[in-house]
Amino acid sequence: MHPVTNTAQAQAWNGYEGTHWAAHHDRWDAVNAGFNQPLLDAAAIAPGDHVLDIGCGAGATTRLAARAAAPHGSALGLDLSGPLLQRARAGAESAGLGNVRFEQGDAQVHPLPRGTFDLAISRFGIMFFNDPAAAFANIAAALRPGGRVALLCSAEPEGNQWLTALATLQDMLPLAGLGKPGAPGMFSLAAPGAAAALLNQAGLQNVRAEHVTAFGNWGHSASEAADFLLNSGPGRHLLTQTAPSTAARARARLTDALRPHESDTGLHLRSTAWLLTATTPDA
Repeated sequence: MHPVTNTAQAQAWNGYEGTHWAAHHDRWDAVNAGFNQPLLDAAAIAPGDHVLDIGCGAGATTRLAARAAAPHGSALGLDLSGPLLQRARAGAESAGLGNVRFEQGDAQVHPLPRGTFDLAISRFGIMFFNDPAAAFANIAAALRPGGRVALLCSAEPEGNQWLTALATLQDMLPLAGLGKPGAPGMFSLAAPGAAAALLNQAGLQNVRAEHVTAFGNWGHSASEAADFLLNSGPGRHLLTQTAPSTAARARARLTDALRPHESDTGLHLRSTAWLLTATTPDA
């Protein structure tokens, strides 16, 4: 693996967080799959394009890009997480895709080939940089003249029903700071204009930010979704800071909060995002 400057995220995504996401990659894809079509529509991948997927995770969007770019194009997925990239490579092999590959690295400093890619995409892989200016500059430099980006990042926290459900536990768990726009983590670029400003700073042009929403499938039932939320990411972190008896009560209350979202097709929750597009200057 090449040098890493985003060390805290590297530790998380090569530790519990990455292992959990890898083990449940199909469920996380179900949570985020509603954003695939808006991302692909904005990306407009053409046969022959060479695509860079930032924060590719288990590779679902990288595989979609590789299929769209076939037969003469390709897709490269870049991620910090060894466990997720192991899943990504297995998924690409199972799908029989020969035009996709994956590299483990930090997008802030990874030695991406300059002026090579036609397009950079990301489905929620751009919010965790500790130096976003460096990351976007590095990504922009990897694009050919006239290249483009199509990127998704989380928008306003209150538009996400999973977070609204967690907020019902505020008298039981230390929720202060969870979901605060601008704070490190998934809402770091949630404030209107934050991500667009960074793309402009990186020298990109025609920067646009479109607000999009989608519903994700979080499980078959409220109890299953509550367990999923509390066993990953922010939920697990919160439970480690409380007594077991409180954790059990929190799980029961969260299940009740999620129950109105149950349906015959699963438990669906709305999420919000900024869909960012831009281009690099022509030569």
